[in-house]
Amino acid sequence: MTNTKNVIPYGRQSIDEADIAAVVEVLKSDFLTQGPRIEQMEQKLCELTGAKHCVLVGSATAGLHIAVAVLGLKKGLEGIATPISFVASSNCMAYNDLIPRFADIDEKTYCLDPKELEKKLGANTRLVIPVDFAGQPADMEKIKAIANKKELYVIEDAAHAIGSIYSSGKSVGSCQYSDMTVFSFHPVKTITTGEGGAVMTNSDDLYDKLLLLRSHGITKDRKKLIQNPGPWYYEMDELGFNYRMTDMQAALGLSQLHKLEAFKKRRRQIVARYNEAFKENPKITIPYEAPGVESCFHLYVVQLDFDSIRKSRKDVMEELLAMGVGTQVHYIPITFQPYYKETFGTKAGDCPIAERYYERALSLPLFPAMTDDEVSKVIVSLNTLFK
Repeated sequence: MTNTKNVIPYGRQSIDEADIAAVVEVLKSDFLTQGPRIEQMEQKLCELTGAKHCVLVGSATAGLHIAVAVLGLKKGLEGIATPISFVASSNCMAYNDLIPRFADIDEKTYCLDPKELEKKLGANTRLVIPVDFAGQPADMEKIKAIANKKELYVIEDAAHAIGSIYSSGKSVGSCQYSDMTVFSFHPVKTITTGEGGAVMTNSDDLYDKLLLLRSHGITKDRKKLIQNPGPWYYEMDELGFNYRMTDMQAALGLSQLHKLEAFKKRRRQIVARYNEAFKENPKITIPYEAPGVESCFHLYVVQLDFDSIRKSRKDVMEELLAMGVGTQVHYIPITFQPYYKETFGTKAGDCPIAERYYERALSLPLFPAMTDDEVSKVIVSLNTLFK
């Protein structure tokens, strides 16, 4: 049995004494849940991205849920999602009684392909949710042009992509090409709040609705109350949720944001070493980065020719684990999931490029705290199997 303590994980958080001190400071304060760190982190994210508004939430999934909800789309309308993503990217449509449809991915970027998006548009399509897979921004300029022509809403799922830059030079999260953009702060992401997420937008109207749904649909805004008998009074205007982030989490997030550029630099250094080590190996396809794009790589996904070494992916993962290298698969196509097959009629063959990608995909370790020796260990281990 492999000693997991000696295994390099595919991803992990990077927490230092400054992060711990920031959380302890809040623990000693008067505010544990809703306090000043929430607004401070929201302001910092707006500064970093250039977006007008930020709404912190308890998870990116919560963010996606209310981002779709505030659009007010009628039951039975449709949205387009990518099959290569975590299920939350399309579940948020189902939460809101919309029908998720899937368009295939680009064979280089593994993001939603604008040409495939156009093919899947129908009379009931009102929304598209592209995913910035592994940190690589989707072709948002083309997607936004299609959306404008067809009067579609765009919610950019940038759970993987805080710190990434479009070819235009704008930051992911600026909402240059979307109505809203959603970030994730899960521990394996570029920065973490433990669990947590954020919704960015430049729309005053959407911002107000997001704030309302984040906190039970309740408002205490004196200007919006129907009655105003006293300072204790509040009104519930919508059926909202408790999707709030805590001040403890926001304190950690603020501390982590100060290290975002350092994290990005180290991630890109590791990616550069991997690329150099694997680029000449015909059995290993390294990730593609579109011209002009600057990806803050969340994942390092290679495509592997398992047939050439007569081993299955399971065999390779187990052998790498025995060598002390942890790996993961991102992702099983959502169209393969039993719920989607039974509820929305998805099936094998719906997205052939995504399905071919899945058969060969493997995520290698990538996180800022990786040492040079650990990077070398991953390189030697994979090249030993695929020699």
